[in-house]
Amino acid sequence: MQKKQDLNIVWFRNDLRTKDQKSLYEACQQPEPVLGVYCFDPKQYETTKYGFKKTEKYRAKFLIEMVSQLSDNLKSLNISLQVEQDAPAGVFEKLSEKYNIKNVFFQAEWTEEEKQVENAVKSVLKDTQFAEQYNQFLFHPEDVPYDDFSQVPEVYTDFRKKCEKQCEVRDEIPVPEALTRENLQHVNTKIPGLADLGLEDFETDERSAFPFQGGEDAAWKRLKYYFWETKKLQFYKKTRNGLLGTDYSSKFSAWLANGSISAVSIYHEVKKFEKEVKKNQDTYWLIFELIWRDYFKYISLKHGNKIFQLGGISNKEYDWGNSEKAFKQWINGNTPESFVNANMIEIRETGFMSNRGRQNVNSYWAKEWKQDWRIGAAYFEAMLIDYDVHSNWGNWMYNSGVGNDPRDRKFNIKKQAERYDTNGKFQRTWLQESLF
Repeated sequence: MQKKQDLNIVWFRNDLRTKDQKSLYEACQQPEPVLGVYCFDPKQYETTKYGFKKTEKYRAKFLIEMVSQLSDNLKSLNISLQVEQDAPAGVFEKLSEKYNIKNVFFQAEWTEEEKQVENAVKSVLKDTQFAEQYNQFLFHPEDVPYDDFSQVPEVYTDFRKKCEKQCEVRDEIPVPEALTRENLQHVNTKIPGLADLGLEDFETDERSAFPFQGGEDAAWKRLKYYFWETKKLQFYKKTRNGLLGTDYSSKFSAWLANGSISAVSIYHEVKKFEKEVKKNQDTYWLIFELIWRDYFKYISLKHGNKIFQLGGISNKEYDWGNSEKAFKQWINGNTPESFVNANMIEIRETGFMSNRGRQNVNSYWAKEWKQDWRIGAAYFEAMLIDYDVHSNWGNWMYNSGVGNDPRDRKFNIKKQAERYDTNGKFQRTWLQESLF
């Protein structure tokens, strides 16, 4: 009987890049051949109890583009990416029949669904070592000034100030050197299209504020444009509450969500910009937002599944509604508030919505209509190109009164529209004239 070939695997999940990629770098330092694996898990494309797919077409298309770009970038390192449309446990079980899988390098995830998938993989690879990396943070968990996650404060400002004072952002991890030919593991696998995932193809709406492609190269192209070609970073804080167009904000969130670029890489580029072009409140504010992203990750590490529960992390009890009629009105932009309607039509037609819009439609759904906030969060999970489990559910808790907002604010939608859409251009863009 022929001896199985030794192999190390990089299991890609939400870290679809080659630069500042701890798992990839560590795998490439080992003597065994390296294979990348990515799974389009059918569970992520099933229809939810609310009637929409867990992952809808906009997010799925961006993800397909990311995986395709990753495959190309790994090829330049003489590493193949095996892409399968199957549950990870089944994929790894089949691989173990062919190879002696010595190590699996992967990025740590800790929310319930992700841990279930991880545990299922571990159950079929009992003799394999698993090397888990925390590679999605700005401030690495080993560096934050807390002995354990239970000490993470409930107020963002307390977290930010302490981390800014006591933490240093780590250096980027370099792209590993290309493996030698004899080290190469060749595979040819097909990356699924939208139809393979049970979704319909579409043309990008010309009004979209996010017409960009997925992938590592696209992320760096956007950074180069926003920082170095147009130098729009120096106006970020002033423009970030915009509603129309591609340049009112950095738009990094979608590439960050699936790890086509890292928060650490962006941070170091900001610092370089501050040194070579300009340092001001605007440049700092992008780092401020990266720390917010970190904070929601630490909150979910601290509170676990409470971020998905009705009472949230604050255990507040409200009389939440669950009206199917209200939900249809909300997602189709048929509420009495034209500003809410315009934002909801934008996400329906493009898979994107501004930060300002997200806060308003969330507040309206949870605090005006008092509907179960988790339904809104699940809809955003399905639709948003830049869906990130921690930021999405953390923000929904925050704006629904069951999270980290110490002031428990409720948005005055009309005043918000007057302030941020003064001339009504955004609303006219997304609503028929007769409805506005």
